[in-house]
Amino acid sequence: MVRITLKDVAREAGVGTATVERVVNGRGGVRPETVEKVFRAARKLNYRHSLPEAHRGMIRIEVILVRPETSFYSRMNHAFERIAALLDKSIVVHRTFARENDPKEFAHHIAHPTVRRSALIVVAPDHPDVVRSLRTVAGQGTPVVQIMTRPAPELAYVGIDNYAAGRTAAFYMSRMLVGRRGVFVALCHSGAYENHKERIRGFSAYLAEHVGDHFFSQVMFDYDDDITSMELLRAALRDDPDIIGLYTAGGDNRSVAAILKEHAARDVCWVGHELSEQSRKALNEGVMAIVLDQAPEIQARRSIDLILRSLELIDVDVGPEPVRFLTVTAENA
Repeated sequence: MVRITLKDVAREAGVGTATVERVVNGRGGVRPETVEKVFRAARKLNYRHSLPEAHRGMIRIEVILVRPETSFYSRMNHAFERIAALLDKSIVVHRTFARENDPKEFAHHIAHPTVRRSALIVVAPDHPDVVRSLRTVAGQGTPVVQIMTRPAPELAYVGIDNYAAGRTAAFYMSRMLVGRRGVFVALCHSGAYENHKERIRGFSAYLAEHVGDHFFSQVMFDYDDDITSMELLRAALRDDPDIIGLYTAGGDNRSVAAILKEHAARDVCWVGHELSEQSRKALNEGVMAIVLDQAPEIQARRSIDLILRSLELIDVDVGPEPVRFLTVTAENA
């Protein structure tokens, strides 16, 4: 085997040999960004000398999530926490929760992090300021992975095919309601996330392509707020006696089951997203027909792998294909 030397590491990192020597021997006086370059070069070349304890945590991957109170993002947060515990001590996964209802602040945090970051994984709202910041950070050489939703289509993305998920929801609902003429409606968080818009597009497109007894009449924006979703759904059922199908394109619609129980005689077919304790209960009670779960644990693992590959810390190809969403019924909940 060829013996890797300090000169080899210096050449790969684009720094002087003296700088590499200071980093390797923990002499200090080297900027954190340069220490990271040396470390990454040493890992890439399989340099055998172990770096000193002082350089632990030099690779900082920031993960920006939203809404920690929801079951879905709680699952994703815990997934990142478990993955971080298994990584090399030189790598830190720093999880941040940002306010989705303040896109300017969200964009500012992306562009101006409070701590030095080596890479970014982010659930990004589809807002011009946020997208601009993402592109700026990526253009500066920081690896960026969009998770769950993809407002900047040219940047890396880990998540399900949301358009296909919407079509799948319409497919199942139509098949389950064969022979019943009526109207389908949808509840959605808002237009703030590209993934939700894609689901609605897919749902609508499938029904438009399969003209029959079912008509898609409206989308109601509830911002995943229990009171708002209750009011919207109750009013829709009151005003339109032809509603027979409900698609919840967002997540954590904990109040939907209560309203559908109030109108149990209507026998509304409900298809939604994300397996949680609430949706599992709704499935087992027969209130909900199908849950499409997008496996946040798999998304977290793949996004970390993609970042590590971008930083050349692992030499394993990470597939670009969408994460497979899971179809859950009362029989496999």
